[in-house]
Amino acid sequence: MNGDGRRPVLVGVAIVVIAAVIYWLCNRDFDAGRGDFFYLADAFLHGRTWLDVRLGPNDVIVVDGHYFVPFAPFPAIALMPVVAILGPVTADQVESGINALLAAAGVGMCWWLLGRIGVRRLVDRTWLVVLFGFSTQILWVTTRGGVWHTGHLVATLLTLGCLVEVWGRQRAWLIGLLAGAAFLTRAPLAFAVPFYALMLGGFDLRGIALPRIPWRSWVALGLGVLPSIAFFFLYNQVRFGTPLESGYALATLPPFLEAQREQGLFSIVHIPMNLDYLFIHLPHLIPGPPFFRPDGLGMSVFLTSPGLLFAVRADWRQSRSWWLAGAAIAVLIPTLLYYGGGWLQYGYRYFLDSIPFVMALCGIAAASRGCVGWGWRALIAFGTVIMAIGVYWAYHL
Repeated sequence: MNGDGRRPVLVGVAIVVIAAVIYWLCNRDFDAGRGDFFYLADAFLHGRTWLDVRLGPNDVIVVDGHYFVPFAPFPAIALMPVVAILGPVTADQVESGINALLAAAGVGMCWWLLGRIGVRRLVDRTWLVVLFGFSTQILWVTTRGGVWHTGHLVATLLTLGCLVEVWGRQRAWLIGLLAGAAFLTRAPLAFAVPFYALMLGGFDLRGIALPRIPWRSWVALGLGVLPSIAFFFLYNQVRFGTPLESGYALATLPPFLEAQREQGLFSIVHIPMNLDYLFIHLPHLIPGPPFFRPDGLGMSVFLTSPGLLFAVRADWRQSRSWWLAGAAIAVLIPTLLYYGGGWLQYGYRYFLDSIPFVMALCGIAAASRGCVGWGWRALIAFGTVIMAIGVYWAYHL
């Protein structure tokens, strides 16, 4: 590798290290008190699916004196080597460092993806990874920590891995494995799998030159996803005696969320609430610094992440742009139907399921247009400031 080839790697490594330090400085003093995945990893290592300790009053399933974790289990599987070395208690105590490393790894994966998409100018790649790492809820979930947020970090890593491979060797079985693990981390990401298939097939929306259906790639993709689907049903069967009960309908909740769930775990009645939290919801103005106060329910993405609008500048003559947009929307649909809303949050954290696809669109925009203009940089900087203020509110809400 010549000097020019090494430069993007060295800059990327430097950005990852800087990001890890920033994330750790932001989250090192926050204790979420909910390291469920570490204790679940320990349970798996001891052949159990339940915990022998209750870690909180809510988001816990109690069956016959056993405490079950309602959240999808892959993060616990991924953390098993860490827990095997450190033990669950110590791993829980250093969660801030683990989450900082996970978030920084996501920044690194984003840098890698943008390079594969064709964003050649390092300054443009830097602006876009700042958008990803510090003007989305990545910063919030890393700062707050806990079982709810670690899952987002792991799912984002896995989805970025799928997209890196789509722009790489396109090994369908590997994309399937990663997509299946993402589903076992954040269930809505299952809806991205058909769009990976379409990107592998190279289908042209204009209908000019439809390729042959890539049956071998699709079969390999399906076989890659299959182990996670099988594990999902087996895991439910072992815990609750039925493969169709994930546990979300059984978890303990505060009264206001219980009332929402009674209207349906997934229901169209929840759509207005979720759309409000995603697009419209604003903080309250206050007389002193920082001059606004969030309510923890949500905040408009146009305030926290306006730089993501750069995605609309993608080259829409490429079918891959449409498949990315389709994936971003598809994984959002079950979230918009979901009762939970994402509380407690700064912004709308469930949108993180869509962020990797939106970032890929931003990469296509930068590659096709040659640069990230100063207007877009200003929007990224504005969102970064808003999210930085979120670090303060992570400790004061």
